[in-house]
Amino acid sequence: MAKNKVQFQKGYSLVELFRDYGSEDQCRQALYNWKWPQGFSCPECSSRSFCELKSRPLFQCNRCHHQTSITSGTLFAGTKLPLRTWFLAIHLLTQCKTGLSALALKRQLGVSYNTAWAVKHKVMQAMKERENRQPLSGFIQIDDVYWGGKRTGGKRGRGSSNKTSFVAAVEVNEDGRPIKMNMNVVEGFTLAAISRWSKAHLSAGSSVVSDGLACFSAVQDAKCQHFSIVTGGGPGSVEIEAFKWVNTMISNLKNSMKGAYHSVNSKHLPRYLAEFCYRFNRRFKLQDLLPRFIYVALRTPPIPYRMLKMAEAYG
Repeated sequence: MAKNKVQFQKGYSLVELFRDYGSEDQCRQALYNWKWPQGFSCPECSSRSFCELKSRPLFQCNRCHHQTSITSGTLFAGTKLPLRTWFLAIHLLTQCKTGLSALALKRQLGVSYNTAWAVKHKVMQAMKERENRQPLSGFIQIDDVYWGGKRTGGKRGRGSSNKTSFVAAVEVNEDGRPIKMNMNVVEGFTLAAISRWSKAHLSAGSSVVSDGLACFSAVQDAKCQHFSIVTGGGPGSVEIEAFKWVNTMISNLKNSMKGAYHSVNSKHLPRYLAEFCYRFNRRFKLQDLLPRFIYVALRTPPIPYRMLKMAEAYG
C-alpha cells in the first residue's frame, strides 16, 4: 500500500531545533533576520542607521534616537522567558498533530502552569488572527457544529445552554481532496450570523454546498453560489459524498480535542479551533512551520494577559 506523501513527509525534529536554535544568540539572530530581512529599519523614522547599546539589548536609531528591541511591538513583547523557551514552545505547538494542553506544555518547558497557559494562548491567538486573513475559495463544504454537552437536568440538543455553535468549512480541489479549512464560532445558526461569517471567511464567486439548514442560504450575501442538499439527519447523513471532508474534519477535531484537553472553556473555543485549522492548512511543509509562525508573530501586536482571559469575539 502506497504511503501518503503528506503524512510521511520529513518533519522538523527536536534534534534539528536544538541545533538551529539551541542558544539565546541563535534565537536572537534568527528574530533579527525575520523582523528586518532587509536590515534594521527604525519603527519611527525608517532610518537604517543605528547602534546597539552596551548596557541593554536595545537598538538606537542614529537619526531620531528612538530605542527598540527585537521583541518590542511583537507577540514576544515584555516576555521574561528565554527566547529558546519560546522557540521550543512554538515548535511543540505547531508540530503536535493532536494538540498539546497547557499542562503538558508546562511539563515540557519546565515553567509554571500560568506561564504555559499564557504562552499557548498567545500562540493560538496569533494563529487565529492569521487564519482570519485567509478566506476560503473555490468549492467549499460547510456544516453546523456544536461543542459541549448538556448540563445535568438541562435541555439536550441545539437548545442546550452548554453548547457553543460554530461553522466548519472545508475547501476542496477539483479532485475532491481537502486543501484548507476554516472553523469559527458564531452567535447561532441564523441568517444574520451566517451572513457575517461568510463575508469574513469566504471569497466572492465560491461555490458552497451545505445541508438543508435554512440559514446557510445567507452565504449568497458574500456573492457565493449556494447548493443545498437535504440530508434528513441520522447516521446515514454523514455518508453523503458531498459532505465527506467536512464531516471527516469535524470528527478529527473532536477526537483531537477530547484526547488532548481535559476541558475547553467555551469563551476560548475560537482559539482552539484556529489552532487546529492552522496546523492542518500548513501540513504540506512541516519543516517551515516554525519560521513561518515566528515571522507572523513578529508582526502580531503584543497581547496582554488580561486580554487573553477575556472572551473571544465571534468569527
